[in-house]
Amino acid sequence: MGKGYSARIASNPYIVGTFACIGGGLFGLDISSMSAVLNNPAYANTFHNPTSNAQGAIVASMPAGSLIGALSVTYLGDKLGRKKTIILAGIFWVIGSIIQCASINRGMLVVGRIISGLSVGISSTVVPVYQSEIAAPSIRGRLVSFQQWSITWGILLQYFVQFGCSYINGTASFRIPWGLQMIPAIVLSLGMLAFPESPRWLVDNDREAEALEILADLHGGGNQQDELVVLEFEEIKSQVYFERTEGAKAWSDLFKRGVMRRVFLGTSLQMWSQLTGVNVMMYYVVYVFEGAGLTGRRANLIADSVQYVLNVAFTVPAIIYIDKWGRRPMFIYGCLIMGFWLYLVGGLQARFGEMGSVDGTATWVVLNNPAATKAIIVCSYFFVCSFAISMGPASWAYPAEIFPMRVRAKAVSLSTATNWLFNFALAWAVPPMLQNIQWKTYLVFGTFNFAACIHFIFCFPETAQRSLEEIEDVFSQGHEFSAWAVSRSVGKKDLADVLAHKASLEKSEGA
Repeated sequence: MGKGYSARIASNPYIVGTFACIGGGLFGLDISSMSAVLNNPAYANTFHNPTSNAQGAIVASMPAGSLIGALSVTYLGDKLGRKKTIILAGIFWVIGSIIQCASINRGMLVVGRIISGLSVGISSTVVPVYQSEIAAPSIRGRLVSFQQWSITWGILLQYFVQFGCSYINGTASFRIPWGLQMIPAIVLSLGMLAFPESPRWLVDNDREAEALEILADLHGGGNQQDELVVLEFEEIKSQVYFERTEGAKAWSDLFKRGVMRRVFLGTSLQMWSQLTGVNVMMYYVVYVFEGAGLTGRRANLIADSVQYVLNVAFTVPAIIYIDKWGRRPMFIYGCLIMGFWLYLVGGLQARFGEMGSVDGTATWVVLNNPAATKAIIVCSYFFVCSFAISMGPASWAYPAEIFPMRVRAKAVSLSTATNWLFNFALAWAVPPMLQNIQWKTYLVFGTFNFAACIHFIFCFPETAQRSLEEIEDVFSQGHEFSAWAVSRSVGKKDLADVLAHKASLEKSEGA
């Protein structure tokens, strides 16, 4: 640990690449910490039976904080480094969890959720950047997609804690789970002390010796002469040098030629990931299944838990094959299939539903039709499985790898901030939507999926199995509206190519 990290830990790329994903798990904890209390009488009594609009505001307070947290990474990620920023995110989560656990009114709960949101916004932005900057190209997509898997695990584990505590009478039924959720954040902040800093960030901050040492521990078994280590080190130095000659790392860089296109891709991808409707099925799964006609609190909790288990299970194939399948197919086919399932849910609700009442609230509900109820629940399960195996992991991997080093922290934070902006809007809007336009809500999100599919086909080039520096060549090909024309062989380099490019840069500088 004299290096400031454990070389033994650094030598295992999967440990290094996945531990920071605990930060993603914090987002998952929040999703089920809310979804599981929506039909909890103690929660309703403590917070004065929030209306659909008030409940939407409570849920939306977390992504509101996350929006601020994601934007703060534009400063923190470059100033403090990736490692220290992740540690800071864990500290914010602990503070937010304490306030939520002690909440006695809506205002206190909202403040706690905003502070926890800061943590989620920071970690969801900086963790994929950290992973992409330390991972070898052949497994980068797999490691970054662990971020999504950790979210699914956070949802599942917190939901089962909530399920178990639902048998407790009184406020302990929700305070205990809200208190326990600080444990992963403590593990994250303390554990990151044993992990290395991003070598790309170190090179960009004139700490090349440290960067080379970390690269050797990460990918060369400590051997600084290993060919892969030398290749990566020379690529990073060459790219950092090139980017410095292009200008300072400022917000204006995001609008420069060659970068603005990628900013649009990153932000629009995160927008589409929310407009798929997945958080309708996560935050408000209780409302979805109640509208489908599933009665009884325990029956609803069990049905919800099946959905969360499937979410975890179907993320595994995506983690294994994301670098083989590529990002484009996962975006395109994922949205097509998700749109299909949402249209089925909406169609079944329209055909077999009617205005009724759930817990005294007027809503659209399927009554006395077990077959339709089961069909809607199954279609919801298939929708979540489709997201888990496609858009879920790939939507985190793509923005983390497409930006130049000089703007990566700013650009990824802007992309992730877009995610949280739409998360905030939808978290607030969905309860009133389900109450006012009922089954049409599913058709709205189904249509968004089909629109996203068209966008992916025309505008998103493939980036799988290339180093972060090689991806520059992908975007230099052009094809802004014919992304399919960029070959998967574009950008591939060996050590000789990198050294020749470096020599040409030095020669031109000397001239």
